[in-house]
Amino acid sequence: MKTIEVAPGIWRIESILGPRPFSQYLLRGEKALLVDTGVASTPAEVILPALESLGLPPFELDFVVVSHADVDHFGGNEAIRDAAPDALLCAHAADTPWIEDRERILRERYGWYAAHGIGYPPDVAAWLRDAMGADVPVDVQLQGGEVFRLGAGLEARVLHLPGHSPGHLGIWEPSSRTALVTDAVMARGLLDTEGNVIHPPPYFDPAGYVASVRLLQSLDPARLLTAHYVVIEGDAVDEFLADTLWFVERARLTVAEELAAAGELTLAELLGRADARLGPFTSMPNELAGPLRAHLRELVAAGRAVEAPDGLSWKAIP
Repeated sequence: MKTIEVAPGIWRIESILGPRPFSQYLLRGEKALLVDTGVASTPAEVILPALESLGLPPFELDFVVVSHADVDHFGGNEAIRDAAPDALLCAHAADTPWIEDRERILRERYGWYAAHGIGYPPDVAAWLRDAMGADVPVDVQLQGGEVFRLGAGLEARVLHLPGHSPGHLGIWEPSSRTALVTDAVMARGLLDTEGNVIHPPPYFDPAGYVASVRLLQSLDPARLLTAHYVVIEGDAVDEFLADTLWFVERARLTVAEELAAAGELTLAELLGRADARLGPFTSMPNELAGPLRAHLRELVAAGRAVEAPDGLSWKAIP
């Protein structure tokens, strides 16, 4: 575990999650705001010791913002609630139903792959369940556009950055031109600790995902702060955002070409073909199916494909 001040008043709390880098963030002025709670074990093992090292008792936390509904971002909510009972737990309204209900997110966010024959292996499915503590209600549902005034010269402006999830949130800190984006943009995929791409970038709404990139480009950040990458600064910001757009276009082209060549494909068949072109990915490769299904549905909307009534296969329209 390592805690680094990456900009004035913004602390990055670093650890490792399986094969990947892993970070939460503390914004601290006169008031303190924690971004994300990790998995169920992260608070005790990482976040609370980090707060202690900064001289911040956890009960002095004012706000906890969950960036989005994935288990590695809200799984520690129960432990943080126990340690900081007066902190307001905040999340976007669109993601709140998943964040508040572990059975629902297991069913809707992580369970849909199984119908296509590409569900998580049993050990991964068990990990997803165990990564979450007990359900905790969200105190404040955000929409984007809100501002947390944390002290002189330190503001956390809430950004709505959909695509990876419907209610993904980011934070814009204007004084240092820092964009805290966690998983809102993911370049060409998630990395292991040695910088190798191992995990597909799962997005489910290509238009929203691209719009989130465009919003970040318009802000021209000095740095991007993510959950699973190193601190990204300077010219590397532009490159990271460009890589995110490149992957979307590459995935869109791959889906169109593979469906046209085959005539008809199941999602599992398309996943096998696309993983070879876009990866290969060694960590949760089934999560590439989210972007693939989204691009198939773009083809349907454009009149270039039809989806079977059972939603399990797609056929090209010549």
